[in-house]
Amino acid sequence: MNHRAMGSTGRRTFIGAAFAGLGITGLNARPQKPQVGATPMREFGKTGVKLTVVGQGGARLALLRNKEAARPQVRHAYDLGLNYFDCAHAYWDGHSEEVYGDVLSDVRKQVFITTKSTKRTRVEAEQDLHASLKSLKSDYVDLWQMHGIQDQKDVDQIFAPGGAIEAFEGAKKAGKCRFFGFTGHHDPNAHVSMLKAYDKWDSILMPLHAADPAYLSFEKITLPVARERGIGVQAMKVFGNAFLLRVLNAEECLKYALSLPIHCAAVGCSTIGQLDDDVRFAQNFKPYTADQMEEVRNRAVTAGPGGLHGPELEYWKIGGVWK
Repeated sequence: MNHRAMGSTGRRTFIGAAFAGLGITGLNARPQKPQVGATPMREFGKTGVKLTVVGQGGARLALLRNKEAARPQVRHAYDLGLNYFDCAHAYWDGHSEEVYGDVLSDVRKQVFITTKSTKRTRVEAEQDLHASLKSLKSDYVDLWQMHGIQDQKDVDQIFAPGGAIEAFEGAKKAGKCRFFGFTGHHDPNAHVSMLKAYDKWDSILMPLHAADPAYLSFEKITLPVARERGIGVQAMKVFGNAFLLRVLNAEECLKYALSLPIHCAAVGCSTIGQLDDDVRFAQNFKPYTADQMEEVRNRAVTAGPGGLHGPELEYWKIGGVWK
C-alpha cells in the first residue's frame, strides 16, 4: 500500500492509498505493471518540447532519507520512459539535485530536468544556478524557475534593478537554461501579477487539484491567463498533499489534473510502487467529462481534517490553517 507525504518541514504521512486502492484494483488484485515507454506526451507550451504527462517530483526524494535509496527510484522513472524530472535547489538540502546528477548525467540529452531558485536578486540567483549545475553534473538546465512566488513583494523584487529576472534572462542567453518560468502555491493572484509583469515566460507551475476550485483557485484565477499566454503549464499538489486521498483514490486525483488544460504533472513519488501506479494511471488516462469533473470536485472539498475544506485543507495557500 502506498503512503503519500504531507507537508514540508517535519512531514507526516498517513495511509491514504489504503482507501484509494479499493477503488482501483481491490484488496487482493495485483495491479498490472506500467508499459515501458507508453506514457502519453504533450507539447509543453510554445517550447517545442514534448514531455510525458507525469514526471518524478524531486521534493519527495527526501523521504527516502539517503541517496543510495533515492537513486534507484529516479532510474526507475527513466527506465519507464519518463522524460520529465522536477527539482529545486532547496529540495533535500541540495541532495535531490545530486541524485539527479548521479543517475541522469549519462542520459542527459534524453531527459528534461527542471530546477528552481528561491532567490530574488540577480547575484544570489546566479549563485544558486551555479550550485545547481554542479550538483546536476550538467552545463545547462532545461527549465529554470523562480520558486515559491508568494506576493507582490516577490514580484517587485524580481523586476527591480538587480532583480532575479536579470539572472534568468542572462542564463538563457548564455545557454545555461533553455527555458525559464516560475512556481508557487500561496496566492493565485500573485501568479497573475507575474504573468502581467512579463510576457516572455516559458512556463508556470501551480497547484491544480480537485479541491482547488473551492478556495482561492489557481484553476479559476491563474490557469485561464496562462492558457491565453500559451505557456507550458505544470501541475503540482495533484493529491492535495495526501489530504484528497481521504475521499478520492489516487487515480481519480491524477485523472482530474490531467483532464485540465495542462501539459504535465510533477507527482511526489517516494516509492517504486507509487511511481508505477501513477505511470499506469497516466497510460490508462481518458479525460473526465464536465459532469464527472464537477462530481469529483464535490467530493474533494470534504477531504480536510474532520471534513473541513478551504483554508483548513489547503493550508499552503494564503490564509491557510494547518490542522
